[in-house]
Amino acid sequence: MHVQRYSVAVATASDGSATAYSDQVNGLLSRIRYVKTDFADGVDFAITLEDTGETLWTQNDVNASATVAPRQATHSTAGVAALYASGGVAVNDMIAVAGRIKIVIANGGASKAGTFHFVTV
Repeated sequence: MHVQRYSVAVATASDGSATAYSDQVNGLLSRIRYVKTDFADGVDFAITLEDTGETLWTQNDVNASATVAPRQATHSTAGVAALYASGGVAVNDMIAVAGRIKIVIANGGASKAGTFHFVTV
């Protein structure tokens, strides 16, 4: 298995906002690691795929470094949600990424920074 890590350092403007992009990313997204440098407590993230707008991670009021492993619901070839038979719970899988990842920050504090690491397999 080939594992790749992509890192994006993000710095906010004086109003606490920022938009940053990764380099080209290809693979199945395994996890996202946010490393807090000095973003203000209560920072908000919206991380999506640039070309399609698919959501990878959105969260408000983040106060500390965090790791998430985003997954999306799967579907049958008929376009129907795939469910575990016994409980009707959605079957989730890693998100395929082919392109740049867009990171939008709000409420990050004036001229503050943080880093995002994207790990794909």
